[in-house]
Amino acid sequence: MSNIVISGTGLFTPPHTISNDELVAAFNQYVDKFNADNAAAIEAGEVEALSHSSSEFIEKASGIKSRYAMYKDGIVNPDIMHPVFPMSEEGRTPEIVQMGVAAAKDAMAQAGKTAEDIDMVIVSSTFRQRDYPGMSVEIQRDLGIKGFAYDMGIACSSATFGIINAFTALKAGTAKCVLFVNPEFTTPGLDFKDRDSHFIFGDVATAAILEPEENAKPENAFRILDTKQQTEFSDNIRSDSSYADYCFDSLPANRYAFKQRGRKVFKELLPLVTNFIGEQLQENSIAAEEMKRMWLHQANINMNNFAVKKLLGRMPTELEAPVVLDEFANTASSGSVIAFHKYKDDFVSGDRGLICSFGAGYSIGSLLVEKV
Repeated sequence: MSNIVISGTGLFTPPHTISNDELVAAFNQYVDKFNADNAAAIEAGEVEALSHSSSEFIEKASGIKSRYAMYKDGIVNPDIMHPVFPMSEEGRTPEIVQMGVAAAKDAMAQAGKTAEDIDMVIVSSTFRQRDYPGMSVEIQRDLGIKGFAYDMGIACSSATFGIINAFTALKAGTAKCVLFVNPEFTTPGLDFKDRDSHFIFGDVATAAILEPEENAKPENAFRILDTKQQTEFSDNIRSDSSYADYCFDSLPANRYAFKQRGRKVFKELLPLVTNFIGEQLQENSIAAEEMKRMWLHQANINMNNFAVKKLLGRMPTELEAPVVLDEFANTASSGSVIAFHKYKDDFVSGDRGLICSFGAGYSIGSLLVEKV
């Protein structure tokens, strides 16, 4: 049976950046207005006063310094505090499709593939703009690809689970060349009025081509040695919005928004992740020190440092566990693929690494890879 490789990756970076300082300035103006408008109620103890945020707090808590956004003006306007863009409707291409097509073209160019070479498209993402028709089928159409496509998602592990699904399809012979697309239009799913989460997400899209090794250009190819997945239910990271929301007369104003119990996530998820990676390495008779690089999920720098320190017994160097969340922020499921895309060109034949994502669900997905 053929080895399966990732033969190309792609990255779409949105047109706007928002620094911590810009985000904090808008948030603090919103806070000042809220506290002034509710001064009497706050004094009476009926309403809790809001607290300022700061760039120092954000960077210390997360490692995030900036983020990319498809739309900026509304987010940094203290009177709006959300992205402003046209509603999805018939005849208008959703942002997720636009982003996905751009990332896909980048991956196809790197792998040297055309639409005629691909017969399967998987679009895997945390956030969705439409339930149906499938975003994947629209991306398939816009790229001129024949065959079939489908959407999937498992929140923070959507990217690695999507790549593993592509790998499985190729191993099973149900596809000959798979385009994996991972658009994360995250900013509409964030409550920019919440101090604990207003800084977390940024928009991005990644993509990858997977195919049998004998069909791939070796200069960009990474052989998939092993895949591993795990899920364990937790609602410590959640969003409650639903297609059924129209059935209810009164909904919370921020029902759509991402919510998390950060301390519980840190305490509960990290032991699962370190045990999971340790088991995968042991199952493949690979010591952690033998891995040239770990392209880990990019949610929080403290979580990444904790996990790699646990595995290596020391703090990692910048290249052993590269960080991209300082530039991109948390991009839901895309972070590990961004890191792989940006930090793989120095690999030579035989070098090994790990692509791993983890988070809401809880879910963990990882791939051991080796440069061809």
